[in-house]
Amino acid sequence: MSIPVSKKVISLTSIFLFFLMSFNVSAKMSGLPDFTHLVEEYSDAVVNISTTQKVKNRVGKIHQIPGMPKDGHFGDLFKKFFEQQNFKKNNYTEKNNTLINATQTNHSLGSGFIIDSDGYVVTNHHVIKDADEIIVRLKDRRELKATVVGSDARSDIALLKIKADNLPVVKIGSSANLKVGSWVMAIGSPFGFDHSVSVGVVSAIGRTLPSESYVPFIQTDVAINPGNSGGPLFNLDGEVIGINSQIYSRTGGFMGLSFAIPVDVAKNIVDQLKRNGRAKWGWLGVLIQDVNKELAESFGMKKPMGAVVLRVLDDTPAKKAGIEVGDVITHFNNNVINRSSDLPLAVGRAAIGSSVKVKIIRDGKQKRLNVKIAELPAEDKLAEKNNKPKEAKSNRLNIEVTTLTKEQQKHANVDNGVLVQSVEDGAASKAGIRRGDILLKINGQAIKNSKQFLQIVKKLPEDKWIRVLIQRGDSPRYIPLKIGK
Repeated sequence: MSIPVSKKVISLTSIFLFFLMSFNVSAKMSGLPDFTHLVEEYSDAVVNISTTQKVKNRVGKIHQIPGMPKDGHFGDLFKKFFEQQNFKKNNYTEKNNTLINATQTNHSLGSGFIIDSDGYVVTNHHVIKDADEIIVRLKDRRELKATVVGSDARSDIALLKIKADNLPVVKIGSSANLKVGSWVMAIGSPFGFDHSVSVGVVSAIGRTLPSESYVPFIQTDVAINPGNSGGPLFNLDGEVIGINSQIYSRTGGFMGLSFAIPVDVAKNIVDQLKRNGRAKWGWLGVLIQDVNKELAESFGMKKPMGAVVLRVLDDTPAKKAGIEVGDVITHFNNNVINRSSDLPLAVGRAAIGSSVKVKIIRDGKQKRLNVKIAELPAEDKLAEKNNKPKEAKSNRLNIEVTTLTKEQQKHANVDNGVLVQSVEDGAASKAGIRRGDILLKINGQAIKNSKQFLQIVKKLPEDKWIRVLIQRGDSPRYIPLKIGK
């Protein structure tokens, strides 16, 4: 006997409801977190930040197709093209077919969060950098102009102030005990979509990114996109434990890797910005590199660790403490330096003026030194100090070198050579030459200094194999190299 259609529908509905209830029960039994109460309680304290920057520049001539009339329909099209690129018609004048004093208006979006009911807002430095106007939009749709209390490029943190009272605030936690695998939640404005929520887990802690030396980033798989920058990262207790800052992407969008500034780093910077309008960082005054397996053996170390000193800058804490080129720094202020990237993090957090114990390995023996920490100079001043030794850059090899000092020659047990400071894409990088290598000979000719190095490179033949004798660690080797036409 066939079942009536109405009874079939009831049976299917019952099965679906039973499945749905079973799924909810299993989800709760599996321990999956419920973020709804966190969103309801803390999303009001998350804000959207929009900035405007007006850039004045001289725009070049309007190029025209040969034979095309300067006036008329096509000439107007060229003018309209410039107007469509965010140029305001009233902000330029035309003279001899050249646009001058053009003003371009750039806009950017980001996120932030309120830490004080009186109107203090935290965001990223790169969100508000060079902005002429900053607008903070609250969840209740109020739009308020913000002023910059202070901003720090090295940590990528900025503190803003808006005029308002009794604002909702976030709860600040600690990132010290954060564990890999912990659930976290982000709220922000990806692509301008206010108060978007995304969740995930902590993938790693203490990450150092290539262009960042002073922040041990929290890596997560939380979906972060342009516009999320400066927004909060919450734990399951509703506490802010990080500030979403960067993503790793080959497409410009989220690819499963996002990075947040630990809130313990942010708290220190925000306090300084609130008091002084700027942040201070500890400084040692050395250039360093990682210790690989070969270098570890050459230094008589059992395993690779620490940061080997490539250069000690003049008039710095390191110089005054007696740190030398070739020293391997293994401990700083009771912090173990496993990788060279650990040293800037430890030095940056050290109190200005404090005396810090440093453990080094010199000539295979351990040694202890005391260093008095100074303040890290501004970027321009630091660049001047870093560039004091004359460096030679060859456009043909795309490498920068500097002449070896007597100390460096003695440590490396060589009588001549130049030290490779940086390697960019080119013949040298393809051949496998790295930063930290010592170039001893090119095509059998000994290299005495950086000036002579440039002279030799200028005369090298094209599209022909050239032998280069280098020393890496304490091991000399020949590398074949070819300069393309």
